[in-house]
Amino acid sequence: MSVASDRPALRLRRPQRQQVTPVPLYLDALLPDDHLARLIWAAVERLDLTAFTAEIKVVEGGPGRAAADPAVLVALWIYGTSQGESSARQIARLCTEHFAYLWLCGGVSMNYHSLSDFRVAHGPKLDALITEVLGCLHHAALIDFDHVAQDGIRVRASAGAASFRREASLQRSLEEARVVLAAVQAAGEAGEAGEAGEAGEASAEQAGPTPRQQAARQRAAAERVARVEAALAELPAVQAAKPAGKKEEARVSTTDPEARVMKMADGGYRPAYNIQLAADSGHQAIVGVDVTTSGSDQQQAPPMVQQVQERLDALPAQWLIDGGFAAHTAIEQVEAAGPQVLAPVRQPKDGQRDRYVPRPTDSATIAAWRQRMGTDPAKDAYRLRAATIECVNAQARSRFGLQQLRVRGRHKVRCVALWLALTHNLLLWIKHGLAVSPALRAAA
Repeated sequence: MSVASDRPALRLRRPQRQQVTPVPLYLDALLPDDHLARLIWAAVERLDLTAFTAEIKVVEGGPGRAAADPAVLVALWIYGTSQGESSARQIARLCTEHFAYLWLCGGVSMNYHSLSDFRVAHGPKLDALITEVLGCLHHAALIDFDHVAQDGIRVRASAGAASFRREASLQRSLEEARVVLAAVQAAGEAGEAGEAGEAGEASAEQAGPTPRQQAARQRAAAERVARVEAALAELPAVQAAKPAGKKEEARVSTTDPEARVMKMADGGYRPAYNIQLAADSGHQAIVGVDVTTSGSDQQQAPPMVQQVQERLDALPAQWLIDGGFAAHTAIEQVEAAGPQVLAPVRQPKDGQRDRYVPRPTDSATIAAWRQRMGTDPAKDAYRLRAATIECVNAQARSRFGLQQLRVRGRHKVRCVALWLALTHNLLLWIKHGLAVSPALRAAA
C-alpha cells in the first residue's frame, strides 16, 4: 500500500518518440555497400550536371544561403521513382525517416517545395540527361538498335470528371472566380488599412486573418481565375476535334485544362494523358519519350521517329507498332524517314479477301507493307514488340507507380515521364554497364 507523499511532482526527461529529433549518426554506416541508393549515387556522380548548376547564383564569399547540390535532388528523385514514390511531400518526409534517403541527403536539408519545383522545372535538362545515359548504354553495347517498339500508356490525370464544363458553364465560372478574387483583394486592402489605424489594439478574438493567410487566399483566388481562363483558351482545340454537329458538347476541365477524357485499359472513360514510350528491343532501353493529349495513337509514330533521330543521330532498321498506330499516312511518314514499319494489317470486312494482298488504292509503301507483314520473317520480328514495349509499360505501372499523375499540365506530365525514363535507363546502366563490382550490379 502506497503512502501519499507531499513531494512535488518530479520533473523528468521522458522519451518523446513521435517527434523528429537530431540523432548523431555516421551516415556512411547506415547502408550496406551493395544498397541501391549507393549505386544510384555512383551513377549520378558520373553524369554531367553543369546545366543544373549554371542557374545557381550563390557563390563562395557572396551573400545568400548555400544552395542544395542538384546531384542530391537528382539522386533523390531517381531513387524515389525506382521505389514507386511520386509524392514530393512523401519523399521529403522520408528524407528524415528512411535510411536510404538520409544517406542520399548526406545532411542536406530538404523540403517538399524544393523537391516539387525541381521535378517539373528542368524538362530540357532531363531530356539531355536521358541522351547522355543512352550514350553510356551504347558505349556499353546495351543498345542493338535493330528494332524499336513504341506504345502509349493512358495515365489518369489529376482532375475529376466533374471538373469538365461546357463553354456557357466556363463563362459563368470565370465571372464567379473574378468576383471572388475582387472580394478577396478588397478584404486584404481593408485589413491592411484597419491594422494601420488600430495599431495592434484589437484583441486576438477580433483579429482577422494574418497577412500570410490573406496572401494565400489571394493566390488561390488568382489561380482559380487563371485555370478557368486556360480552360476557355483550350476550348477551341477541343471543339475542332468534335464532329460538326457536336461542337457545342465540347468540355474542358477547370482543374487541368490540358487533360482529355480518354478510354482507359479497363474500358472506362476518365481524364488522362497519353504517355508515349519507345524502347530498343536489345535490353529495353527507353530511347524516346513524349506526352500527348490525344487518346488515339494513330499519328504518334512519326513525331517519335523524329525525336529518336534527333536524340541519337540514328534510326533503327525496323519500327514496331501495334494496330492503333497503323494509319497509312503514319506508315508512309515513318518509312520516308528510314525505318521499316512492322505493324499488323487489319482483317478486312470481306472475309474472302486476303489482307496481305495490295489493294488498288494502296501507295507503293502501303502495298509493300501489306506484303511484308504476310511473310514469316516479319511476323517473327513483330513478336519482339510485346516482349519489349509491353514489358517496359508494365514496369512503369507496377515498379515505378505510374498509375495516376500528381501534376497538372502537359509540360509537367512530360517531366514526370522523363524522370521515369531516366530512372529506367539508369538502372539498366547500373545493372549491365556501370564500372562497379558484380555484387553492386546485382543489387540493381
